[in-house]
Amino acid sequence: MKVTNKEYGEMLKAASPNTKLYKTLPKAFIFGGVICVIGEAFLKLYERYGAGREAAAALTSVTLIGLAALLTGFKLYDRLAKHAGAGSIVPITGFANAVVAPALEFKTEGFILGVGAKMFVIAGPVIVYGIAASVLYGLIYFIMGAA
Repeated sequence: MKVTNKEYGEMLKAASPNTKLYKTLPKAFIFGGVICVIGEAFLKLYERYGAGREAAAALTSVTLIGLAALLTGFKLYDRLAKHAGAGSIVPITGFANAVVAPALEFKTEGFILGVGAKMFVIAGPVIVYGIAASVLYGLIYFIMGAA
């Protein structure tokens, strides 16, 4: 069956439900905000127990990554993401989920060809293009004489 781009677009539009922005935007905002508030609470907790600002920030990052990985492992992060939408991809927790989920999915193929090879399937391009963009921006900044 040969389908043109226009026909495919029409089929896709008919099969895809419309997003209810009036529901999804507030939910994403609230869930993302709650994740950030949890991070801020960990930051203040670590500072209260004697960690300096930089150490507390590092501990907070590690804690959020660990919690996101743990929730992904117990298949709870996906349930959260179903309701939170884009709010669940607050950078650090969303990135942890993007690394752990493929690793868990392919663990049956072994540690090297499964977990090791598939771990960065989703997160790998983000890392590569993030580094490439930062180098490009740094070069532009340097060439413009602002460095």
